[in-house]
Amino acid sequence: MKKVLALVVLAAGTLFSVNAQDNMLKEGKKMKDDVMSSEEVKMISLEQTPGEFTQKELTVPAGTYVFEISNNAVGHDVGFVLVEKGKDISKPENHIQTAYVTEVVGTGKTQKSQPTVLEAGEYVYFCPMNPTATDNTLTVE
Repeated sequence: MKKVLALVVLAAGTLFSVNAQDNMLKEGKKMKDDVMSSEEVKMISLEQTPGEFTQKELTVPAGTYVFEISNNAVGHDVGFVLVEKGKDISKPENHIQTAYVTEVVGTGKTQKSQPTVLEAGEYVYFCPMNPTATDNTLTVE
């Protein structure tokens, strides 16, 4: 009798675990679907060569973007800084920090930023590690 009771308890516990896992999976899928149905995250890819970005002007619609920065034979690590045009670029508090790459970009490598919401306006981007010109322009419409 004890063995049968133990199997019933074990089976009930397993059933509960399967149901709990099933519910968690359904909830996770719902959350993923909610995120996917919200605003699409787009990519802006920029390449750095020694002393410059190869693309000096961009125009994009307002939205959420991830910056993908490539280091093409610069010879040392590079980064990425985005600032609203007209703000003092030398002050880190003016930098749009979510646009920073998540780690420095080694020669021949590519790194990405966090998703960054861009509203209509003008921005400048540069790399203080390369160093590049500070008048590269990103226009958001």
